[in-house]
Amino acid sequence: MAIWVDKEQCVACGACESACPFGAIVMEADKAVITEACTACGACVSTCPVTAIIRDVEEAATAIDKAAYKDVWVYIEHADGQARNVGFELLGEGRKLADSMGQKLAGVIVGDKVEQLVKEVFANGADKVYLVEGKEFAKYTTDAYTAVFTDLITDYKPLVILMGATINGRDLGPRVACRVGTGLTADCTDLGIDEQTGLVAWTRPAFGGNIMATILCPEHRPQMGTVRPNVFKRPQPVFGRTGEVIRVSSTVKPEAIRTKVIEAVQVCTGSCNLEESEIIVSGGRGMGKPENFVLIEELAAVLGGAVGASRAVIDAGWKPHPHQVGQTGKTVGPKVYIACGISGAIQHVAGMSSSDTIIAINKDADAPIFKVADYGIVGDVMEVLPALTEEFKKAKQ
Repeated sequence: MAIWVDKEQCVACGACESACPFGAIVMEADKAVITEACTACGACVSTCPVTAIIRDVEEAATAIDKAAYKDVWVYIEHADGQARNVGFELLGEGRKLADSMGQKLAGVIVGDKVEQLVKEVFANGADKVYLVEGKEFAKYTTDAYTAVFTDLITDYKPLVILMGATINGRDLGPRVACRVGTGLTADCTDLGIDEQTGLVAWTRPAFGGNIMATILCPEHRPQMGTVRPNVFKRPQPVFGRTGEVIRVSSTVKPEAIRTKVIEAVQVCTGSCNLEESEIIVSGGRGMGKPENFVLIEELAAVLGGAVGASRAVIDAGWKPHPHQVGQTGKTVGPKVYIACGISGAIQHVAGMSSSDTIIAINKDADAPIFKVADYGIVGDVMEVLPALTEEFKKAKQ
């Protein structure tokens, strides 16, 4: 057991018993006793007013100097020379965290010939930018990006790191966390500061989305998490803002990169680029059959939007997974979200509730989707969708 009680120092105040999140501390003979339920989270160590609860000597010797870690970092993911929106969304939220913790906000850019992104990062709230450039970073590879990010953490010791829960972010985050020996909270939908500890409170769905878990990282640094795109709004950029640019030379050797990107094959057109679309037209099981999704696609094409789908549609094989909106799919926040034949299960609503305007079309007037919709149309989607498409065509002409 990594935690033990100095019986001579213990005054049985009960502070540790109340602080233990696992109920692993009990009072016996007016002394605190740590049971087998202890996970060595350390919550009791910092709570004890008489320092009677301490860690094992061996672990204390290898403990990190948490005071050496500072600043909030945001990884700026990019593709084809353009930064992804999720990086700017996290800069906005990272600004709040940094101000609350009395830290600076930094953007981390890794790539080849990507210096033009620096101005955008400053405009969206960063105080400084760590810039790593090299031909080996022209395309994302697990080995190269993991190595350079690990080196950055080792050299500069950030307190908090935010990454987008994108395909690349979900690959990079856990690998870096493992290399530096810290924890990582994946797929977060909310961030905050824990009032008692001052740590980042990472909130994410758990148990299939049935509950929301709030997770802290008290004993390891940096505190890391990946955050779903579109759960936070992008801040209003202030162009002209400047800051400190820290250029870092890469130590990654070509032979350390075990993979090579030969060709990028686009398997999904713009119709399923849900994260970047301002208009999304989604369909559910109320569409009846997969052939009827042509009505969804026609309306999306007229509006210049993307095609989304509920989990029931994906599970039925009507649409591929990249189109899925919801807790187990993509979290979106377009200007307009049109839900067609979607009942409004809580898991789906969690993935689109941040949309600016929600329009629901359903023949069931009591469908839960109408509770979150700004506008509702009670009717058969087979009749409503063609009429809407025709009217939008006329309006555009």
